[in-house]
Amino acid sequence: MKKINDVIDVKNVKFINEPLTKEQTIESLITLLNNNKYIDDAEKFKKEVYARENEVSTSVGYGVAIPHAQSESVNKPSVAILRNWSGINWGEDKVNLVFMIAANKEATEEHLKILSQISTFLMNDSFRAKLLTAESPEEVIEALNIEEDKEDLNDYSKNVENDSGKYLIGITSCMTGIAHTFMAAEGLINAAKERGMRVKIQTNGSTGAENKLTKEDVEEADVIIVAHDVKVDTSVLGEKPFLDVPVKEAINNAEDTLDRALSLSSDKLSQNETQNNISEDSIQKDDEENNSNFAKAFYTHIMSGVSYMIPFVVVGGIFIAISFMFGINSSDPNSAQYNTFAAFLNEVGGNSAFELYIPVLAGFIAWSIADKAALAPGMISGLMAANGGSGFLGGMLGGFLAGYLTRFIVAKTRKVPHVYQGLLSVLFIPLITTFVVGFVMYFLLNTPVSALNDFLTSWLQTMRGANAAILGAILAGMMASDMGGPINKVASAFGLAMFAAQVYEPSAALMVGGMVPPLGIAIATLLFKNKFTNQEKDAGKANWILGACFITEGAIPFAAADPLRTIPANIIGAAIGGAVCMASNISLQAPHGGIFVIPVACNKPILYIFSILLGALITALLLGVSKKDLDTNEINKEMAGGII
Repeated sequence: MKKINDVIDVKNVKFINEPLTKEQTIESLITLLNNNKYIDDAEKFKKEVYARENEVSTSVGYGVAIPHAQSESVNKPSVAILRNWSGINWGEDKVNLVFMIAANKEATEEHLKILSQISTFLMNDSFRAKLLTAESPEEVIEALNIEEDKEDLNDYSKNVENDSGKYLIGITSCMTGIAHTFMAAEGLINAAKERGMRVKIQTNGSTGAENKLTKEDVEEADVIIVAHDVKVDTSVLGEKPFLDVPVKEAINNAEDTLDRALSLSSDKLSQNETQNNISEDSIQKDDEENNSNFAKAFYTHIMSGVSYMIPFVVVGGIFIAISFMFGINSSDPNSAQYNTFAAFLNEVGGNSAFELYIPVLAGFIAWSIADKAALAPGMISGLMAANGGSGFLGGMLGGFLAGYLTRFIVAKTRKVPHVYQGLLSVLFIPLITTFVVGFVMYFLLNTPVSALNDFLTSWLQTMRGANAAILGAILAGMMASDMGGPINKVASAFGLAMFAAQVYEPSAALMVGGMVPPLGIAIATLLFKNKFTNQEKDAGKANWILGACFITEGAIPFAAADPLRTIPANIIGAAIGGAVCMASNISLQAPHGGIFVIPVACNKPILYIFSILLGALITALLLGVSKKDLDTNEINKEMAGGII
């Protein structure tokens, strides 16, 4: 049986009392893990920590942050701990305790449970107090071992003191399933115990669902809370109402969350007595209804579809591009250039992968809205869009129509006897939805959207000179602005829509926008060494590779540390590179892959590389001009092996 001592080494516990930034803290803990041989690739691990950090802040309240990642660069599952009495600004919060969890891909279930268990300890006020007042790293380890010996608090479904007669059940799930999932469960458990309630929380962690809810639990439950940042299966809850909240809400405001759930449950009971059901706006499962934020939900559904679609586009584009190396007509049996291997590549890429990506886009938009029942109607609408000429835009519209229509029908058939529900979900609902969506696509949508596609395609194909340069600057600048955020994704979606219409110039500009920021920073750290710390210069070396591979996220740590100088420099450099790219009529038949696809997928590879390097050099020069030289104190800290 694994114990806490298996994942925490006293050498990985650090007390620092001088002021720190969030970036310095993360750097310090990663350096600690690297020096003690718990990770073997500090830059790769840092990238994955920041990727997780940029999804949702890892500050969990109570003065605690838990940055974490599950990475191949981790040699052994471990936790590094840093205490800082001065307080570290972690987004909107200030933290004094930072637990960095490093899990590897081969971590055993026991290891992952221990890592998750440590995060629940931090919900205990007296335990946090022990860590804040500990005089040595050894005392921190001792406090953890004492806490480990206490009883498991995850399931109080049978007996509690001062039983109020109420029963709370719930489900918690976060993106990685290591920390926040279990802290949310712990918060709800503690809030329920304060009220004398029985409680059982299912945790959907990295090792799967634990403490699973049963039909009996659901039948007995008076209150149900689902706290999650990722999609969870709530089918076990049946038709019972539940409160749907983000994980952080259950961690930081567990008592208020429970009060809201109790209020919703009592409202539901009183309204049921008069056959007046509670509105779906207050308890339904979907983010747009819970948060009254349709725009956020729209974006989420689009990104769900795009994320599943991108591998088909990338694979298809690269296979087609390679086939062109044998000749532009090498896959045509009637051409003198015909080559069997080129024909094979074109069949895989053009006639298979490319035929699937619009149906996949539409299908997973629909799935994101209404789960499995909407998948078939969504994919069918996408194929109709591809065959009918409405392409990417038609597929998006078909996916949304299939998803929302499915959800509407599901809501209206909830009172059908349970014995018929299976037949409804696999036969009648997909059948009805497919008929309606197919009718709309065939008779109403395909023709006008196809005309719109033709107009956009013709407009872009005739765009030359200044107009093309302006569009290229806008697309590349958007790509570089938030490095993977919403603006970046909007630009990517436009590029993919044009790619689907076989207009490949926007794809080239977008890849310029994604490659320039990390490459520009890499050049800046080489040319202006007195403006960057040693660690930043090391990260700059990694950005040569990241930029070449079209991985924009390598620029994120620099942008986070100095946004007012780095982000404008990234945008300006990318915009100039994108403008040169589109003004030169450069096209790229693979929307991803960086330097590896340029020789085979680009019509003007030398000029294209020039536009990328030009944008990167401008970014580097702007950083060199705008950033201040390191002061003497920072240099001395580095020479002394300081915290940065």
